[in-house]
Amino acid sequence: MKSSWDNKEAKKCGNNLLKMRVYTSHLLGKEEDLVMHGGGNTSVKIREQNIFGESEDILYVKGSGWDLATIEAPGFTPVKLSALHQLAQLALLSDMDMVKYQRMAVTDPSAPNPSVEAILHGIIPFTFVDHTHADAVVTITNTPGGRKRIEEIYGDRMLIIPYVMPGFILAKTIYQMTRNIDWTSVDGMILLNHGVFTFDDDPKKSYEKMIGVVTKAERYLKRKGALPVKGAKPSKPNYIRLAEIRNRVSEMTGKPVLAKLDQSRASVAFSKLKNVKSISNRGPITPDHIIRTKRVPVCFTKNYTRDLEKFESAYDQYFEKYSRGEQKLDVAPRWGILPGIGTLSFGPTIKHVRIIEDIARHTKKAISQAEHLGGWRALGQKELFEMEYWSLEQAKLKKAGPSKTLQGKIAVVTGAASGIGKACIASLVNEGAVVAALDIDRKIKSLFTQPGILALQCDVTKQKDVDKCIERIVEAYGGIDYLITNAGIFPKSARIADMDHDVWEKSMAINVTSHQRILQSCVPFLELGFDPAVVIIGSKNVPAPGPGASAYSVAKAGLTQLGRVAALELGSKGIRVNIIHPNAVYDTGIWTDEVLKARADQYGLSIEEYKTNNVLKTEVKSRDVADLAVAMLGPLFSKITGAQLPVDGGNDRVI
Repeated sequence: MKSSWDNKEAKKCGNNLLKMRVYTSHLLGKEEDLVMHGGGNTSVKIREQNIFGESEDILYVKGSGWDLATIEAPGFTPVKLSALHQLAQLALLSDMDMVKYQRMAVTDPSAPNPSVEAILHGIIPFTFVDHTHADAVVTITNTPGGRKRIEEIYGDRMLIIPYVMPGFILAKTIYQMTRNIDWTSVDGMILLNHGVFTFDDDPKKSYEKMIGVVTKAERYLKRKGALPVKGAKPSKPNYIRLAEIRNRVSEMTGKPVLAKLDQSRASVAFSKLKNVKSISNRGPITPDHIIRTKRVPVCFTKNYTRDLEKFESAYDQYFEKYSRGEQKLDVAPRWGILPGIGTLSFGPTIKHVRIIEDIARHTKKAISQAEHLGGWRALGQKELFEMEYWSLEQAKLKKAGPSKTLQGKIAVVTGAASGIGKACIASLVNEGAVVAALDIDRKIKSLFTQPGILALQCDVTKQKDVDKCIERIVEAYGGIDYLITNAGIFPKSARIADMDHDVWEKSMAINVTSHQRILQSCVPFLELGFDPAVVIIGSKNVPAPGPGASAYSVAKAGLTQLGRVAALELGSKGIRVNIIHPNAVYDTGIWTDEVLKARADQYGLSIEEYKTNNVLKTEVKSRDVADLAVAMLGPLFSKITGAQLPVDGGNDRVI
């Protein structure tokens, strides 16, 4: 690992210690091999005047909920250093009381709660303190004779701390161990099975001590031949099986979850190890990870149902053995191994899934490296249970607010690059769903780049394109719960006597046949979805056609009939199918200026009059249709199928 220190950037901080703390925290946070997703913590001690003009020493320590990679000055909580020293001298202090008394010592009421390691940061007598969960170091400690290896690597320049729970117990242990030491004689501390502390009055030295500590561990691993497994090509997954696994894990979780397949070469190589089930079943890299990933993954065989039943049974036994009245968490795994195929990560949101996937990736690397050093050995079940059911984590569970209505749900939208389809994407994401956005327009890939939206170029008239997209969706999310089938065109007006054969065929292919194709391809996955539903975007032209629009009207009428039959056929499988008939929605791709003017002229109206030519004299927009479509997917319409609803401002011909 190399130092990323930049003198020019550092000089921008001037003499402002807090700015410097932000800068060096970013240096640490950007290195995934040091900290991941909120892990680690940093601090700086600053002497400043309070409101009464008195000078006091303040510890600015990373606040709860902040990430070192992105933390800014408000993310550091100011705590009176004298209070932290007093707390360290107490014989006993529960973690809940520790949080309370640390909070009482905070000098800014608007600041977040200080890190649970605030007392430990406070008793280390240096201005800057850095703490990470460096993979290379913890990998070495998680092997037979790990402590001896650490002593061999670092000699007497690092204090070695046996594993104890984070929080007050850890701070008290180190306080007692260091009362009579010369702190200048060491460069830092290694907490077995946990991480690394470095410190100095100079921010650069503290940071580069951390880099040096990790580099020594990396070189040791390389010298011992402890390299990650080489990459391998994956076998093709069974996509229905992936959806079945996602379905069962969701049931175990008690709510819908996403399931993301990782087929990176390193992940596949790990999944192909002969002893993968044994070595992956020994525990996480650090206890901190168990809060995200649980103690172990599930290793799948051909009988995934039995595998998950065994996982559930083992978790029940684990809980019953160590529980002392805690609130039981769900019994579902957070990640799994598909031998020869890769790994799966499970979570309620795309953010959760990505965090678990990242941690799993580092875990797989660390396990494979540790196997070269005599075998992977994590902490025992008792210690891991204490961390998983830590009182502070239990308190967070009780405070957790309600999730969004469609959280964990997976939706597919066709015709997603503009108009109603694009509006549906926004509405679905707003309600918490992840979405696959399909469109023939290649701009779809640049139109949606945010997490939780899988943008796919797809010609829905081609079965090969549709099949490929379905596979991508299942790989990314694990299945399909919702389908909004919206792709369509509005052919140029022509009377039947003048109809061009190619125009007619194209309208039928896109406006009806493509919908049948995407629906047919989605049905096997919808059957495994949660509260599955389909919304078909029809047209006012079905109940009230107009002259010159036969190619469009007939296709939409056929599409409506397809939806009615689908409602009859799929109802027994719990799949709802409803139809929306929009009218005069002019912010869509099918309404070009040319078409709009032609239609207005046909009725002898101005364009503005044509746009509001309804009972309510209002313009209907794509968002209006999208909001209804998403509502029809949700619980409000849970007992409705086969319905046809107009969104048209009131059309007198329809009424």
